[in-house]
Amino acid sequence: MTKSELIARLADQNPHLYQRDVERIVSTIFDEIAEALAAGHRVELRGFGAFSVKHREARTGRNPRTGETVSVAQKSVPFFKTGKQLRERLNAG
Repeated sequence: MTKSELIARLADQNPHLYQRDVERIVSTIFDEIAEALAAGHRVELRGFGAFSVKHREARTGRNPRTGETVSVAQKSVPFFKTGKQLRERLNAG
């Protein structure tokens, strides 16, 4: 499901809201999650899951084509851990 499909589905389920308002709500939620992660915070949505940031240390890697060693810089990556209710729902069928 894409962001636009999510917006369309939510707008269909809530006919009392304008589509532009639904779009603003969804964008605001995603922006707040991204800002919290950028600030190093954890975002937990009970029953759904938790977003957090994992840090990968700098390391020496290898170019698979040439076999030459290259240095890989430290980086932060987003991480998502599913909640118990979501896992149960996925494994119910």
